[in-house]
Amino acid sequence: MRAKFSPAGVMGRPLKAFMEANRRYGLEWWLLVTGTLIVLFIIFLALFPQVLAPYDPLDQNTGPQLSPPSPEHLMGTDNLQRDIFSRMIYGSRTILGVAFSAAIISSLAGVTLGLLSGFLGGYVDRILSLVMDSIYSFPGLILAIAFAAMLGPGVINITFAVAVIYIPTYFRLVRGQTLSIKEELYVEAARAIGAKRWTIIGRYIFPNVIATVVVIFSLNIADAIMTEAALSYIGLGLPAGIPDWGMDLSMGKKFLPSGTWWMVTFPGLMIMILALGFTLLGEALAEILNPRLLER
Repeated sequence: MRAKFSPAGVMGRPLKAFMEANRRYGLEWWLLVTGTLIVLFIIFLALFPQVLAPYDPLDQNTGPQLSPPSPEHLMGTDNLQRDIFSRMIYGSRTILGVAFSAAIISSLAGVTLGLLSGFLGGYVDRILSLVMDSIYSFPGLILAIAFAAMLGPGVINITFAVAVIYIPTYFRLVRGQTLSIKEELYVEAARAIGAKRWTIIGRYIFPNVIATVVVIFSLNIADAIMTEAALSYIGLGLPAGIPDWGMDLSMGKKFLPSGTWWMVTFPGLMIMILALGFTLLGEALAEILNPRLLER
């Protein structure tokens, strides 16, 4: 006899799983939920900006110049009569696009090189380690400034400038874990039965490092957001025609002495909230995926 469909049962199972996760992980679970909600909301703004934005972000005739927050302009207007609320919404697309792209590029490059360096060893390991240590020795923001100044403004250029500084982070992490895992008995057994190098790396080593990579990826995006905003703030970021929180923050500082606080407050607040969301997500994943925590 077929069981009847029950809406209460369908809703009850996710709720039960949610409460079980809350009992198991405690504070870490709520950090994960909070970070996820923040990130999903900003992603929604980036994907569907027209839903909430009342004006075009480049429209220079939305209202009075330097108007404070009001019902017509929730975050006020800037010196070019543009609606700041609309620019914050459309700017989320810019900063998320750069941060995600940079994190993906750096993770792919860093993980691949880390696996090869740790597994192959020898001269390959020495050369790659030397190059990565050289990059890692520079302060990240200074290195990003150097690359951005060399490449010039542009979405692709700024993405590359941000991505380069995080490759050594993935490399050092994955290389260290690979050096340890390749000595395990199951890897030795795979070698003994004639498994190829790529098979060993793909089936036996990579699955054991991916959990840590996910954690670093979330924290990497949070840091990339701050780096992109910093580059735009000092004028090495994106062209003027692209809405960007860092650029708006830089523009607003000029008018702060005259009491125009909203031009710097809201871009800075959005940067802080988005970076906080990814930081909470990364820290919570680090605790939840920690094997010692799972044994409690």
